[in-house]
Amino acid sequence: MTVRAPLDAGPQDVLACDAIILGTTENLGYMSGALKDFFDRSYYPCLEKTQGLPFAYYIRAGHDGTGTHRAIESITTGLRWRRIQDPLICRGEFQDSFEDQCQELGLYVAASLDAGLI
Repeated sequence: MTVRAPLDAGPQDVLACDAIILGTTENLGYMSGALKDFFDRSYYPCLEKTQGLPFAYYIRAGHDGTGTHRAIESITTGLRWRRIQDPLICRGEFQDSFEDQCQELGLYVAASLDAGLI
């Protein structure tokens, strides 16, 4: 498993992975600038080479996460990635349970890869 901040991740990381988990805050009803930058740099280099890539994502939403969810779905649909889990949207004031939920998401993806389910 490799963990990278969005500004440190790029197309080479996407091309080398078996699955990807994206994470972002909700900023003004949209994804963070860092995740948008990641997509801007990675979209075309990955477009034809990562179709079907299993992915999941989480949103740390101060509001409802709707705009951020819509934007991620639009971009990943264009990439033809395959969402393997419903989005995890951590709404409202920060709670320690958000970290547990994100860890559970990571374990789900890792276990699914290990079992050959994705």
